[in-house]
Amino acid sequence: MTAQTQNNPFVSAHTSDERTMAALAHGSAVLNLFAGIGGLIAAFVIWMTQKEKSAWVAFHALQSLVFQAVVLGGTVLVVVLVWIVGFAVSFATVGIGTIVAVPVMILSFFVGFIVIGGVVVYGVYGAYQIYQGREFRYIWIGNWLQQRAAAH
Repeated sequence: MTAQTQNNPFVSAHTSDERTMAALAHGSAVLNLFAGIGGLIAAFVIWMTQKEKSAWVAFHALQSLVFQAVVLGGTVLVVVLVWIVGFAVSFATVGIGTIVAVPVMILSFFVGFIVIGGVVVYGVYGAYQIYQGREFRYIWIGNWLQQRAAAH
């Protein structure tokens, strides 16, 4: 440990390779824009290949994997439910409800894209923080995973 990392609790003492792998796990969220669940797959692969080599890298990969899965799954679930309800309302009102249902359905679709974009931005921010040697935890997910790891 260098004097800089000993005096600064926000700077990580991990190797450059570890920081790179952890940063790639967080940055994998970018792949979701181009490959659907590519970020989930990349984070999973990093977690699987690194869990025996570095618990720290594995933790960051698992953090990224769980965060992406929860947000992507939740977003898809909400959008699908809005669309199902929209179709049901349109059908039940013999098309009259379509005046309200279709704009809400379209809005939910675009809000879903905005949420996915937020996941990407947050993942890139996490990658930057880790690569700079700082610690990073996803809101709710990071602390929850850390508590689960400590319990085992």
